[in-house]
Amino acid sequence: MLKFDETGLLNSVKGALALRQEIEKIVDGICEKGYDAIYYMGIGGTYASALQAIFHIKQNSALPAYVENAGQFITAGNQRITDKSVIIISSVTGSTEEMVLTVKKLKEIGAKTIGFIDKADAELAKLVDYEIAYPANEQLKFFMVADRFMYNHGDFKQYERYYKELDEYLPADLVEVEKKADDFGKAFAAKHHDDSIHYFIGAGYQWGAIYSYAMCYWEEQHWIRTKSVHAAEFFHGTLEIVDRDTPVTVYICEDKERPLAERVAKFLPRVCANYTVIDTKDYPLHISDEFRGYVSHLVMHAINNRIDAHIEKINCHPMEIRRYYRQLEY
Repeated sequence: MLKFDETGLLNSVKGALALRQEIEKIVDGICEKGYDAIYYMGIGGTYASALQAIFHIKQNSALPAYVENAGQFITAGNQRITDKSVIIISSVTGSTEEMVLTVKKLKEIGAKTIGFIDKADAELAKLVDYEIAYPANEQLKFFMVADRFMYNHGDFKQYERYYKELDEYLPADLVEVEKKADDFGKAFAAKHHDDSIHYFIGAGYQWGAIYSYAMCYWEEQHWIRTKSVHAAEFFHGTLEIVDRDTPVTVYICEDKERPLAERVAKFLPRVCANYTVIDTKDYPLHISDEFRGYVSHLVMHAINNRIDAHIEKINCHPMEIRRYYRQLEY
């Protein structure tokens, strides 16, 4: 399999799950002192991950939790954020301009910041109040923070049982998903590697990941034009520009918004002959059915990894190469 390191994948997810004790200590301390609201703040891919974390909280808790785009926060601010607010951020490099400016502004307000900064010696890592340095697995890290806040609020009584299952099964399950998805990913890449534009549709826990996949992977890394559309909005514009040959991929989620994605998947055969439906439910997991929705975005990511590996090979374009991002001043 292309770009597939089974041991590396296993250790990566295990290592992220092992951060839970550190996360619990931080969140428990914040809860003991009290807070007025939780904000997940990001830009680009980190904003997309924030969308998923907030959806997770909204589905399971009445906690005051919000998502904020860092660029918008820098320019417009948010009067609701106070010195009692908790902000969760993430950055791979720790040098993203918008995130550095955001945390500096938050420090002026006095809000508490939890930062998942992959580089412990980066400027951003030194600015946040609580720093956790561990590479990749951003969505999993964001969700662990959300889960502990919800647990402390009395909203996630399955917390211990859930994480016992994740610790035992999730790393190996995601590896097996990639293995199972490889042939599909190869065929999908062969068909769509030079699309003039590709529409990605989805909902629920997967929506933030779909938004990110279109923008941060196909556009930024593959240089393929895309548009991500929430399944709830598909029938309010997008359906009118879909014809027989339009490339469309629908991701079917495993949560309360599943009917929204299923509705799109049911409609497409009437007008389109170039659509693909990816249902994460088709991929076996050892995790209990009641928890599958919480991790279906991770399953989706594992499937997409195989698509990406094959597109990269077919197009002879390493995903690390950028035209403009961090190449020019802007």
